[in-house]
Amino acid sequence: MSLPFKNKPGKALFPAFLAGLLASGAAWGQAIEPGFDGNTLAANDDGSTGEVALPFEVCFFGVERSSLWVNNNGNLTFDASLSTYTPFDLTSTGREIIAPFFADVDTSEAGDEVTYGTGMYGGRQAFGANYVNVDYYSSSVDHTNRNSFQVILVDRTDLGAGDFDIVFNYDQIEWEAGGASGGDDNGLGGSSARAGFSNGTGVPGTFFELAGSAVNGAFLDGGPNALISGSFGNNMAGRYVFESRGCSIVVPGMVTTPVPAGSPYAWLLLLLGVSLIGFVVLYQRRGTQE
Repeated sequence: MSLPFKNKPGKALFPAFLAGLLASGAAWGQAIEPGFDGNTLAANDDGSTGEVALPFEVCFFGVERSSLWVNNNGNLTFDASLSTYTPFDLTSTGREIIAPFFADVDTSEAGDEVTYGTGMYGGRQAFGANYVNVDYYSSSVDHTNRNSFQVILVDRTDLGAGDFDIVFNYDQIEWEAGGASGGDDNGLGGSSARAGFSNGTGVPGTFFELAGSAVNGAFLDGGPNALISGSFGNNMAGRYVFESRGCSIVVPGMVTTPVPAGSPYAWLLLLLGVSLIGFVVLYQRRGTQE
């Protein structure tokens, strides 16, 4: 759980315009798609956009959404803005969230600002958010580690109402946690980043985290689950594509058991099963006696 307030002595509050002057400039790599930069989330720490309208409607695990919030800390949310900076477990959250890299992004003093907007992906209408060359808390021009990643939502209503794709793109991951989340001066260690999605209900089959989430060093370039080296749903390193069809997303390894173990419904099903077996046995005995 994140702390309610950050308190790091000696943090200077640079004006936004100075942060812009100190930014080193975005560098697009192989996986990250150009564009989706018609709007800018001003340099900030833990901020968010206002509610942003999507150019198409999506069905996210049974809930239809036509707008979202772009949050500075590496995620999109459908239900409300999110300022939390220490990543929480996406498999048990009550939030509707899509997170390519949920961690403490801080652009208030260094790195580049988050951009977002509409565009095209694979010839289809899309909405994206760019976290290219972003810094971590407590943002400083002395930091040399930077991250570059992107999330794109792609319209696939050609296949069905509300159908869409989620695309995570990664070009560079050099830090994993901010100082207020236990990370060191280089953004390493602490409560490491998480990546995945959830519709906030906790129902099995409605949430997913990439392997390496919350594991120190796992997502970093050269790590055991390096985001820039892996892929899903395509052949490009650093790109992960999740298809939402019929309001559901199916990912290998995703928990899809309809009744959670230990729930009262599980016990009810077990009782009904035992009763049915007993009825069959009794019926067969009566048949042999007759």
